[in-house]
Amino acid sequence: MNLAQKLGYPENTKLLIIHADDAGLSHSENQATIKALQNGSVNSYSIMVPCAWFYEIATFAKNNPQFDCGIHLTLTCEWENYKFAPILPASEVSSLTDQNGYFHKNRADFKNNAKPAEIKKELIAQIEKALQFGIQPSHLDSHMCSVGVTPEILEIYKELGETYNLPVFINRQFVESISLSTEKYNFENTLLADNLIIGNFADFEKGELKKSYQEALDSIAPGFNVFLLHLAFDDYEMKGITINHPNFGSAWRQIDFDFFTSQECKTKLQENNIQLITWSDILEIR
Repeated sequence: MNLAQKLGYPENTKLLIIHADDAGLSHSENQATIKALQNGSVNSYSIMVPCAWFYEIATFAKNNPQFDCGIHLTLTCEWENYKFAPILPASEVSSLTDQNGYFHKNRADFKNNAKPAEIKKELIAQIEKALQFGIQPSHLDSHMCSVGVTPEILEIYKELGETYNLPVFINRQFVESISLSTEKYNFENTLLADNLIIGNFADFEKGELKKSYQEALDSIAPGFNVFLLHLAFDDYEMKGITINHPNFGSAWRQIDFDFFTSQECKTKLQENNIQLITWSDILEIR
């Protein structure tokens, strides 16, 4: 039986999670995510525990357990003027930080410096902090898919899913596309998302990001699909955070918010017979 059948749907059902990354990154990110959960088609989100606005979104998550909430495990920080660091003391996980004590800016620096034991230690600390706050996570996922840079690190990620009895978000094609290793990955006995749908920079540059989202919903395939979004408002806070970053800037995030809170999006889902599911649904059948 495939995932659709296990969930009680026909074998060829188009399953979809519409997921918002990066909650906790900023106030703008939090407010857009909350509004999209309450009024839009977004039905999943995940929280960055090390970020400055964790407390705000964690309070929302604790008080609103009806919304599907994961932990966005964070090991890298891509922004130019906005930084965050491990939640453990730097002396305990020094391989995860740059010369200023913040997470490495890109996957390559992370891969070349991070020690597996310290990676695991920090990720456990992030999960435990969320649990101690009162969050009831539905799954684990990874900021920038940094856990996918090598098979060894991906195994740590998978192991934490088993330890905490939580599904982990993995799309084989995406992991292999960002891999910085020549070693072979083990995807056996692992729930994999069949298709990851995410906006691309070329469409954004041409002003066709919304159009690409419309077309993606029109052509979505049967199987387990995840639409990965980054929601925020195109305001001064997000402009400051995303300065000089070509992907997922403040204007991009505003487009994500506008489309996935629109009636047009809801209509597309209905017209294409797309069945929205959540990580919580998956958790129940594990």
